[in-house]
Amino acid sequence: MKVETVIKIIVSIIAGLLIIGIIGILIMYSSGIKAYDENSKEMVQIEVPSGSTYYSIASILSENKLIRSKLVYKMYLKLNPPKSELKAGFYELSPNMDLPTIVSILSGGGESSNPHEITITFKEGLNMRAIASLIAEKTNNTEEDVFNLLEDKKYLQEIIDEYWFIDESILNKDIYYPLEGYLFPNTYNFKNKDVTVKEIFKVMLDEMDKQLDPYKEGIANSDYSIHELLTLASIVELEAKSADDRKEVAGVFYNRIDINMSLGSDVTTYYAAKLDMGERDLLQSELDDINAYNTRPISVGGKLPVGPICNPSISAIEAAIYPKTTTNYYFVADKNGKVYFTKTNAEHENKIKELQEAGLWFTY
Repeated sequence: MKVETVIKIIVSIIAGLLIIGIIGILIMYSSGIKAYDENSKEMVQIEVPSGSTYYSIASILSENKLIRSKLVYKMYLKLNPPKSELKAGFYELSPNMDLPTIVSILSGGGESSNPHEITITFKEGLNMRAIASLIAEKTNNTEEDVFNLLEDKKYLQEIIDEYWFIDESILNKDIYYPLEGYLFPNTYNFKNKDVTVKEIFKVMLDEMDKQLDPYKEGIANSDYSIHELLTLASIVELEAKSADDRKEVAGVFYNRIDINMSLGSDVTTYYAAKLDMGERDLLQSELDDINAYNTRPISVGGKLPVGPICNPSISAIEAAIYPKTTTNYYFVADKNGKVYFTKTNAEHENKIKELQEAGLWFTY
């Protein structure tokens, strides 16, 4: 057989395979853009989390049996790019909708998004009392509903079993609110005001899980437990504003712990007294109170509070995991939030006097 003939045969075979492949892809695509179930009368509510893209929600659509193929769905997006960004929220979709309809609803963010949806912003540094107040304000729950759930031992054990970063530490009898420090502060959307406290907590705990995941190695290599790291992070959150200051504040606290010196943090004393920062000046009796949270007394030298005192940001958590190495043992902030670090108590007292004389000392 001549070489030319062999080449022609090979070319024909390749061309045939390509044609078959193209036909197969077209058949798959044609079938994949059709409704998952044209006869379905069911409506499915899905949540599009904040930060999602059209591509990242392929699994959500597939798991809810709204699309036939994640691959075809992504192919459709490539061929028909949505003109608007995907908005977070709740959407009502049905298995009887084809791909063009589903993508159109998602891109419109409109008619089929939940009109009863509510948004709650939990700011960084809020404590559980503030969170309970916010939930009561925004939903049909009461503050008592929040605190009752936090006293539910069965629920707390379920949470411990479900999340890798929560352990028996939260069950300590001296802890005021077991999930303090574990609810990640962020803006969240919920289906309506009837959302339960459990549902709210789950969304916040899931987000904490997501936020902590990149730090697993640092947490594993730390000399401190995740509960202790979150506890320190919660103090750092309230003591400093910038990421750099927070890392050095964390370094100062670790230095104090290393020499069995008390942390001396007033924010812990306020929490111990169940007062909000700025509510009033602390009484001497409150400063001296031997409490599982108060870090002022000399007798608690080298110790962290029994648990977190607020729900910290990822910036504060990172500072606790990766603190700045420093030779300082003291710090003070002026009324504008600027932090000053010093090595000795004498330098610390001089800095306070200097700030007072300059009119930069914070007073209530």
